[in-house]
Amino acid sequence: MKKILTKFGLTKLIASAVLLAVSPVSIAAEYDPVADEKKFNQFVTDLRAEALKKGYSAELVNKAFSDVKFKPKVIKADRNQPEFVETLETYLPKRVPEWKVERARAKYKEHQALLEQIGQEYGVQPRFIVALWGLESNFGKIQGNYPVVSSLVTLSYDGRRGAFFKRQLWDALDIVHTGQAPFEKLKGSWAGAMGQAQFIPSSFKAYAVDYDKDGIKDIWSNPADVFASAANYLKSEGWNDNLTWGRQVKVPADFDFSLAIPKSTNGRSHWLKKWKETEVDLATWQARGVRRMDGSDLPKVNIKAAMLIPDGEKGRVYLAYDNYKVLMHWNRSYYFVTTVGYLADRIGYPAIK
Repeated sequence: MKKILTKFGLTKLIASAVLLAVSPVSIAAEYDPVADEKKFNQFVTDLRAEALKKGYSAELVNKAFSDVKFKPKVIKADRNQPEFVETLETYLPKRVPEWKVERARAKYKEHQALLEQIGQEYGVQPRFIVALWGLESNFGKIQGNYPVVSSLVTLSYDGRRGAFFKRQLWDALDIVHTGQAPFEKLKGSWAGAMGQAQFIPSSFKAYAVDYDKDGIKDIWSNPADVFASAANYLKSEGWNDNLTWGRQVKVPADFDFSLAIPKSTNGRSHWLKKWKETEVDLATWQARGVRRMDGSDLPKVNIKAAMLIPDGEKGRVYLAYDNYKVLMHWNRSYYFVTTVGYLADRIGYPAIK
């Protein structure tokens, strides 16, 4: 979804709902921060009644709504997401500076036994788990401290994407109602993304894992649950640990870019349609003149790939494998997925002993 762009991470899955294109550019919308207090209070009253009607206990509803306040900063953040006018050439070094690579490799080493155990169990290479962890929350340091319910109520009230955030609100209450996590844990970004993996409530319900069997799916402070939840997400969406994510490639000067997926597509379904229409095996890309960045031949393996041009025909060119599609489900942004792949490669090579 993008894509919500935070200081250290791009909030996953919200990308599908928040971003309307795979480009990192968001169009800022004007917003008047002066709230109609009476209207908002009535909205909250109606929402409380709806929650009770849905079967949530009065105790849970009272706790959930007791401190709900209209948060103009949340609306402003949603309406005025940062506008970026840059390319991968400038973006990648900012997102993955050398200190982040070094820290990612150190974190991998620190948790290596656990990561490799989870990686083997779920069929996901640990370097991708660490890359997502590092980009989403700076290895757990930047998780956000917004009360999730308040943020979701405010965003539901705003109306621009109210239906989506209202569903997230019910999912958040479900998390507490079913005992998957205590109410006090529900803190995160302004958009309701929680924990070290930055799961929105619907993602939490679908993918979060209580790996150490302590009764809580603790994606906020328990590394085992964080890593297993990220791995479970990828596995559930079709990750193949026999593949990597893709590779940057060189093309001839006269290359026909109609063979690539267009830079911009109309939503995920259209993007997947273009992927299916354009993917071919590596031997075919080789015959079309595509080469590795060092000019050598592409791998001689029977794997299909699609071509991506995040910055258009004059920018970087990638051949992407099926795992790229899984990462685009996590966050539908070329920049985010390319950054995950790049960091994962830097974590994995040279191999960590």
